[in-house]
Amino acid sequence: MYDYLIVGAGLYGAVFAREAVNAGKKVLVIDKRPNIAGNVYTEDVEGIKVHVYGAHIFHTNNKEVWDYVNRYATFNRFTNSPVANYKGELFSLPFNMYTFNRMWGVVTPEEAEAKIAEQRKEISGEPQNLEEQAISLVGRDIFEKLVKGYTEKQWGRDCKDLPAFIIRRLPVRLTFDNNYFNALYQGIPTEGYTRLVERLLDGIEVRLNCDYLENRETLDALAERVVYTGPIDAFFGFRLGTLEYRSVRFETELLDQPNFQGNAAVNYTDRETPWTRIIEHKWFTFGKDENGNDLPKTVISREYSAEWKPGDEPYYPVNDGKNGALYQQYRALAEKEEKVVFGGRLGEYKYYDMDQVIAAALGRAREELR
Repeated sequence: MYDYLIVGAGLYGAVFAREAVNAGKKVLVIDKRPNIAGNVYTEDVEGIKVHVYGAHIFHTNNKEVWDYVNRYATFNRFTNSPVANYKGELFSLPFNMYTFNRMWGVVTPEEAEAKIAEQRKEISGEPQNLEEQAISLVGRDIFEKLVKGYTEKQWGRDCKDLPAFIIRRLPVRLTFDNNYFNALYQGIPTEGYTRLVERLLDGIEVRLNCDYLENRETLDALAERVVYTGPIDAFFGFRLGTLEYRSVRFETELLDQPNFQGNAAVNYTDRETPWTRIIEHKWFTFGKDENGNDLPKTVISREYSAEWKPGDEPYYPVNDGKNGALYQQYRALAEKEEKVVFGGRLGEYKYYDMDQVIAAALGRAREELR
């Protein structure tokens, strides 16, 4: 008999499992995929650590979380500085003085501020949707070239139909700082995220290709408590309806050339280009393998955003009013499940950065194990 059955070998499940075992509990971790690490799974292709389920750049201001992950991995000094490509014109992201110079020819922060202030005037009062919010932050020109097409591809909805809060964190700087996240701690595990999760799960029993929902009765009988990190609506058989997600499809290629785009991430911000961005994975480790050797080949992934449908991997919760209300109904059901802890991005129907997932898992483990 196990103390905990943990459904999902991603970051939330692996951190909870580690803490439970450290507290003397007997734990079984299962995952329906053939691999551990969930969406942070990385695999080695010609010496390149490929982020199979999309780019994952660790960034946090939480020293406790940073110290925690550094127990299980060595991080490099990667800084996220994406580039925006609008019909062949290249702009710096986040929006900063390089962006404003390229857009308007302005040179000083004062000139840039004046230009943005002038364009903000078209929005009066509280922004009612994403389009109005973006214009109130950066003006019409930047919205049209660098926000509108990308956002509509990402969410599959017109910017006027998306809530304002999605873009409130848009980084806008009157400096030449290209660091997108501006976090105190930032980097990528030098051996890849899969190795980080392997170390978290070291010595813990893991069963892969094991679908909890198909074998629930048998699996539930194995443990006193269940930590469930799958979709909350699936746990309840979608009895109240299906929560909506955005999904992402990847086209990944190994290219026999050393450099495709010269940067880890290039966003394609026009509406006509079907992909949202291209990731060139080798630049997460500065184009070198674990031994510091230059990598002669490169791997790129084109990302296509799509509406989620059953069978797809759910990525981003659609946090609008309708889905929020439905989630609250499922949450009420979840609170009646005395044996089950619901956690993570799918279990809590919440967009989590990696550091937030780890902080949430550590917090919940403390409550459970005290």
